[in-house]
Amino acid sequence: MDTTSQGDATAPRSRREIREAAEARTGRTTRRRSTGSSRKAGRGAHAAPAGHAWITRATVLGSLAAATIAVPLTGAADADERSPFDLDAPPTGPSTLALLQSGADTPGTASAIAAAPRERSVEVASRSTERDPLPDCDTTTPVEGSNGQLADHSLCDLWQSGEQLRPDAAVSLSALNEAFRARFGRDLCLVDSYRSLSSQYSVKASRGYLAATPGTSMHGWGLAIDLCSKETGSAEVYKWLWDNAPAYGWENPPWAQRGGSGKYEPWHFEFRAGVEEISTWH
Repeated sequence: MDTTSQGDATAPRSRREIREAAEARTGRTTRRRSTGSSRKAGRGAHAAPAGHAWITRATVLGSLAAATIAVPLTGAADADERSPFDLDAPPTGPSTLALLQSGADTPGTASAIAAAPRERSVEVASRSTERDPLPDCDTTTPVEGSNGQLADHSLCDLWQSGEQLRPDAAVSLSALNEAFRARFGRDLCLVDSYRSLSSQYSVKASRGYLAATPGTSMHGWGLAIDLCSKETGSAEVYKWLWDNAPAYGWENPPWAQRGGSGKYEPWHFEFRAGVEEISTWH
């Protein structure tokens, strides 16, 4: 057995060797710590610039956003202080309050009717007593039947084909028509006169609120007429009718006038004496 080899492996080392070994171990630890610190420092050095860059980008983006919002508003104010919805001229026409007060279901006043004076002054269109305007119509015939269902003998034909009225109303309107023809050289134009009950239902279905409830209309009693638009559309003609029709017993009833209790119907005239027999003039 080789004792020298065993002795070198197991024998205590000298102080120098121990010190060198200790220094060697200390050096490795220091280098290891140094390396760790360097790595940490390296990570810290890279982290700081990243955070700084993020803050810078946020600041820049915020500034750009503020500039983008501010520029159009400022530019619009500088370019034109008026709203694009401002009117170049003040509005004209009736106010909303006036429209509400007048009623939404009221037709507008025709310019001709509005221009016609409301004072009546009967001119030389008096009723002729020398001859009967409807010689075949007997005013003494009793009126028989109900609204819209008058007996045939209780109706007289007018000058306009298909139009009829109660005898006394028919004679009075025919006298008015003669005066009208003398003044304007033509017959008075009618849209409607007597209405049967079935025709009242038809008119109600087609005209709605402009027509009376079937069975209640003065048309059904042969006491009402509706004028054509050529009459209501002429200031001269309507003024003449307003002035002279009452002398023949025919009037635009108060309820049908502007501000009356009913629908505004300047074209609607009634035979007042007949109306007052079965109702009130209102």
